[in-house]
Amino acid sequence: MLDPPVAGDSSLDVVQGVSVFTIGELARRTGLPVKTIRFYSDEGLLPPTDRTHAGYRLYDAKALARLELVRTLRELGIGLADVDKVLARAESISALASKHVEVLDEQIRVLRLRRAVLRAVAKRRSELDEVQLMNRLASMSDEERKRLVDEFWHEVTEGLDVDSEFYAHMRSAKPELPDDPSPEQLEAWVEFAELVQDADFRALIRGMGEQQAERRARGEDIDTFSQAQKDAWCGWSERAQAALDAGLPPDGDEGRALADDIAQLSHAEGESDTPEYRAKLAEQLAAGADPRGERYWQLMAIINGWPPIPSQNAAAQWIVAALRASIA
Repeated sequence: MLDPPVAGDSSLDVVQGVSVFTIGELARRTGLPVKTIRFYSDEGLLPPTDRTHAGYRLYDAKALARLELVRTLRELGIGLADVDKVLARAESISALASKHVEVLDEQIRVLRLRRAVLRAVAKRRSELDEVQLMNRLASMSDEERKRLVDEFWHEVTEGLDVDSEFYAHMRSAKPELPDDPSPEQLEAWVEFAELVQDADFRALIRGMGEQQAERRARGEDIDTFSQAQKDAWCGWSERAQAALDAGLPPDGDEGRALADDIAQLSHAEGESDTPEYRAKLAEQLAAGADPRGERYWQLMAIINGWPPIPSQNAAAQWIVAALRASIA
């Protein structure tokens, strides 16, 4: 049966000794539309306290308080089914709040990522295909991002007898995109994801591992040699960069002197310093000097908020050129 018109409606003072209100009066007291109150009542969230002889619904002060609670829960985004559970005391407010906090946290995370995607799209003036790719990659969970990196290292090292400590260190660094990434971090993640999925890059890293495995199979002490390289690399790079800054060519005196120092590592392998050895050493360093390897770590630093990693690629290329020039 229809409730009385709202216009001119007033509270009905007392019914069976209890102050009651019509839907119109509830609407005026709460600011909720009459249509919304009727809906809550029809759904069983606000059962009438009583009815008039004509069948119109009436509500008491407890119903008014119940309506205020319903409104509060709805404004917090809680669905009707969960509101009904709380009103029926089938679930506590605190338990319901905890559950909805988790849901909201996830929604906020997704919204922040969408905002970051849109900012990056605006900055890069991306085309539709790139927008779709960025959105797909940005929507990955932390576990999916880590799994992508694990799959990369598994593919490039599977079945190879390589320096396990070195590769364990490489595997341990994972991209940790924050909940509210900057456009730069999001762009870095997209580029990183594309890089580790690139077949040529995977082949490059796999090839380096295969070379190492072949040398180990020949009985070479590559662990000692690799450690010696790592210990000396910083000094080599600084010397090469200084030569670059001074405009010195890699086939000059400074290049020859640096190549001679690098070739002294032959003693760590038990090899003689021959043109063949220097050529082999140059090829090994050239593989490690590929700019994509350096870019891997630069992108990881941007994503994770680490200090920037300056490029050493030009110095590395100068070292390789110096080694090759020293063979002649």
